[in-house]
Amino acid sequence: AHLVWATHDRQPFLQPQIEEALYAYILKKARELDTYIHAINGWIDHMHLVASIPPKHSVASIVQNFKGAGTHYVNYTLRPPQFHFGWQRGYGYLTLGESQCERAIAYVHNQKIHHEQQTANPWLEKYSEEDEGPPIPALMQQLRGNQILREEMVLYQVEKNFPF
Repeated sequence: AHLVWATHDRQPFLQPQIEEALYAYILKKARELDTYIHAINGWIDHMHLVASIPPKHSVASIVQNFKGAGTHYVNYTLRPPQFHFGWQRGYGYLTLGESQCERAIAYVHNQKIHHEQQTANPWLEKYSEEDEGPPIPALMQQLRGNQILREEMVLYQVEKNFPF
């Protein structure tokens, strides 16, 4: 699986001193969850990872674990004085076949080069307000009213430059 998520409001929180410790912590957390991380890297406002997630875990539970534990680790162990660390609510997820895994790993390993040289794949890097999902109070109101949640538009379209 290729997973991507951004910092809260795309703030440049992933500075080198935070990033290195956070990624090491996520790798430790992955071992605890029997999840293998093939590659982890990112840019100042988002991270990518390629992981093998065992079927006993859902992707959502793994991401929730990584994001929640990572946030707690940064705020309570690293304790950056200049900001309160957090992630956006959503995440991106692509399943990968064995033949796609090597290219995905290379893409993640080269994140900094892609962003510095502006060669990042726009399909994997795009972000919009829709990625955050509905505000929680509105979502809860819909659930209390037993309404069926439906998307009013197609949010994802396959484009010519599909990443893999």
